Order: sequence, then structure tokens, then C-alpha cells
Amino acid sequence: MSSTAAAVGAKIRLRRRQRGMSAAEIARRAGLSNATLSQMEAGKGNPTIGTLDAIAVALRIPIADLPARDADTGPVYRPGNPAEPGEVARDLLRRISLENWRLRIPPETELTGVPHATGTIEHLLIAAGHVTAWPVDAPQDLGPGDMLAFAGDVPHFYRTAAEAVDITGVFASPIGT
Repeated sequence: MSSTAAAVGAKIRLRRRQRGMSAAEIARRAGLSNATLSQMEAGKGNPTIGTLDAIAVALRIPIADLPARDADTGPVYRPGNPAEPGEVARDLLRRISLENWRLRIPPETELTGVPHATGTIEHLLIAAGHVTAWPVDAPQDLGPGDMLAFAGDVPHFYRTAAEAVDITGVFASPIGT
């Protein structure tokens, strides 16, 4: 068993439990057999990107959360590329995964967001409706046109009132070191 497969399996199991979902439910939502999911959670097998993507969608998390390790390595400094005079040369996103999600949350719904990989930033742009969102200790009320960015690696939530909400979410997650 590889350390990567073991880490991915442990992350799937952790996120599934944080969501309060059974392995059978995740397998069904991801279009996998129970045995395949069980093998993956045990750190065995070599899942394809498509399989990991299906599991991430079933868990409602960015795919970058699955292979990421949650150990906080402290601040990360990435120097830009040197530039010749008059030339622009910066490599700002070379080790960041960006995922765009459309979140459509029904009326009178509270959705608990599991903490994502260390260093993940969630960016929310509200297209329609009103939502209360943020880490649990500092909720923020948002309406159409509002934008909010916050550390996605802490417990957070989304709560709607009497109307459905349409949100564009961008998840920026670090990739390795």
C-alpha cells in the first residue's frame, strides 16, 4: 500500500464521517460499488482522477481535498520568476488548485461545510437569494452581488432563509510544497 493511497483513503473516510454519510451512500452517489469504496478507504487500489472526482462531488468537497495532507507546514513563500526589464514574468498560481462550483441551496437549509485542506480559501459570489455563511464563530449575511472570501480550512456553514440561494464558489487550495 502506498502512503498516498493510504492518505487518500483516510481523507475519504474522514470527510464521509464529517458529512455523517455511510460508505454505501457515498458509493451510490459516486457510482461505485461498496467494495471499491471500501478498498479505497483501506488505502488499497489506484483510483483514477474520474473516480476521485466522483467521490469529491458525492462528498461536496473540492477534489484537491482528497490528496492534500492537513498538516500545517506554516507560511509558504513562493518567489516570483525574475523578469527582464520591461517584461512581466510572475508565476503566481503554479501550486494552487482552483475549482469553480455552482452551489444551489434550497430554502430553509443549513449546510455544514467540512474543513478543507490546510490553506484553502473559499470565495463566494452570491448570484441570487440570501445566505448566512462563514466560519461558525463569525457569521455574515450575504445577498445578491455580495462576495465573501474566508479560510475554508476551519468549520463553516451556509444557512438559507425562505428563498433558495445560487452561489458561485471558487476554492483555492494549495498543492504540495
